Amino acid sequence: MVAISNGQGGEQGWSSRSAFILAAIGAAVGLGNLWRFPTLAGESGGGAFVIFYIGCVFLLGLPLLLAEIFIGRAGQTDAVGSIRRVAEQSRVSKRWSLFGGLGALAAFLIVSFYSVVAGWVLYYAGVFAADFGSAVLAGDPFRGALAGESQEQIAGRMGNLFADPMLLLSMHFLFMGATLFIVARGVSGGIEKAATWLMPAFFVLLIAITIYGAFVGNLGEAAAFLFTPDWSKLTPEVMNSALGQALFSLSLGVAGIITYGSYIREGTKLGSTAAAIAFADTGVALIAGLMIFPIVFAVGLDPAAGPTLVFQTLPFAFESMPAGSLIGLLFFVLILVAAITSSISLLEVPTAWGVGELGWSRTTSALVFGAGAFAIGVLCLLGYNVLSDVRPLGFWSIFAETDILDTVDGFTGKIMLPLGALFTSLFIGWRADRRLLETTTGLSRGMFTLWRFLLAWLCPIAVTIILVTGLFPSLLGAE
Repeated sequence: MVAISNGQGGEQGWSSRSAFILAAIGAAVGLGNLWRFPTLAGESGGGAFVIFYIGCVFLLGLPLLLAEIFIGRAGQTDAVGSIRRVAEQSRVSKRWSLFGGLGALAAFLIVSFYSVVAGWVLYYAGVFAADFGSAVLAGDPFRGALAGESQEQIAGRMGNLFADPMLLLSMHFLFMGATLFIVARGVSGGIEKAATWLMPAFFVLLIAITIYGAFVGNLGEAAAFLFTPDWSKLTPEVMNSALGQALFSLSLGVAGIITYGSYIREGTKLGSTAAAIAFADTGVALIAGLMIFPIVFAVGLDPAAGPTLVFQTLPFAFESMPAGSLIGLLFFVLILVAAITSSISLLEVPTAWGVGELGWSRTTSALVFGAGAFAIGVLCLLGYNVLSDVRPLGFWSIFAETDILDTVDGFTGKIMLPLGALFTSLFIGWRADRRLLETTTGLSRGMFTLWRFLLAWLCPIAVTIILVTGLFPSLLGAE
């Protein structure tokens, strides 16, 4: 193993290009792929949304992904320090580094509520683990899930969870504790080891459950729903959702890829690496659709069930399917793996900032930011019960009816992430030194010209649309 100095007071770095790719895929693949993408695809009518989403990934997401990897590789330190170094080498204002701080703050806020939502996944994994254990003890390991429970009882689990602050708190504590432990162990000793073990397990589970769904579910109807476009459903609102999902899914705008990029070994081909990450991330989202929708259609459920699709609709399906108890357990373990790899990357961003900018030890930085995110998460989960009447930004029309968690989620997703992506595209597309970009990325002349053009023109326009329509949804005809 050859380590590189990341400018943070120690030898930290990925042991290989494949280690970085696995870690970056882990950062990108998360609840956005396995929960948010099927939810949006179902609500948006399927095929037209999916095809437009794929176009957005490769015309907008991939250029921004490569831009963030470049910043990290050229800067070799935390997000703020890396942008500052690229600005210095490009002889432009170091104040561009402020958008690195914006990204670090966004990552810190996102991991706070992300841990709460991942706690729901942990709870359901526990429910299905207990159910499968009961099935094994009863001598029927391949029975349907949650035997003896009515659909009302299954649907009521979510509400019961939300009404129990101590249960929510314990799940949040366990998940955040696991995230903090891995990040505190460092890049090679924690994050890389987690990625190299968890991501192969993730792909095995994903393929296995998809094959199961293809045999017991309605694969033909699911494929037609996902890949046969009804262009009349491609409304401005649907296009905007697809555009936002393309950036959200690749974990752009939160400086996570910049931070991970700072640990890349010299000589790594950045263009092909970025393409591999984008292809893998998009592939996971599409396979997730082919995993979930055959099961949904086979039992006659509504593909447009919305955010309840994973936590309420699918448990109904597992109840009536062969081996539903086992498959339900594996399904929530799959989502849990995706959630932990993403939360690691989110907590790593402020942790690296504390190490690089404040001179803290990694352990101290991880503890400070992990504890801070946990505290904000506690407020988020209390927003479902004892603080359910609290509206933190109630004076703002777009947040007037949102609880604490949805307010933090909405503020980061509608404002902070688009701003981070916008500043990234403007900085690399217009201000970064051309020679530095060419030598570091190693792109051919034609690919470099196309990449810089997309960053300078198409990305800023598209991201500005996301930002403006997020702040003023009436422009899309939404309430």
